[in-house]
Amino acid sequence: MSTDNGAAGPYIAFDGLPPLHRRESALPRIHPYDDVAPGRYLTPGGGRLTVEKSTTHHRITLDHLGCDAQTTAGKEDAFKRLALAAEGQCVLAGCTHDARFSIGNVYRCFQARTDWITATTFVRALLAIELGDFGPADTLAAKTNVDVGPCSHRSLKRGVGDTTEKTE
Repeated sequence: MSTDNGAAGPYIAFDGLPPLHRRESALPRIHPYDDVAPGRYLTPGGGRLTVEKSTTHHRITLDHLGCDAQTTAGKEDAFKRLALAAEGQCVLAGCTHDARFSIGNVYRCFQARTDWITATTFVRALLAIELGDFGPADTLAAKTNVDVGPCSHRSLKRGVGDTTEKTE
């Protein structure tokens, strides 16, 4: 274990994970097959995962700060498909928020309907992407495409992660 007192430090590197802030080193590690409860975790791919739940949505954030291995083109595409699958289900339910996703961003935020998917299933798909398995995300995306239709999501029409004002 080593310590680096960078600008926002101190950062600690241990167990082959990207550097963590000292207070993050005590976070519980989540296994890809564990049940998920609201809280904050360290993921097998070196990310920091936060799971929150409201009456209608799971809000899941995944932060890969300092972990360039999680921003490869294949993983970016898989995270995008998963974000769009979640948004497609929200479109069916009449929600008005957009998928929050941007290419190359290491901080990813997802909102998934609680009546569509459990937090555990969604997080397993995220962790599978981290570990290089895109199958679970592809399955969820394919099911949403059957339910909603391909390329019918609001964010695809405007550009995923586009923060410009709507002109509709």
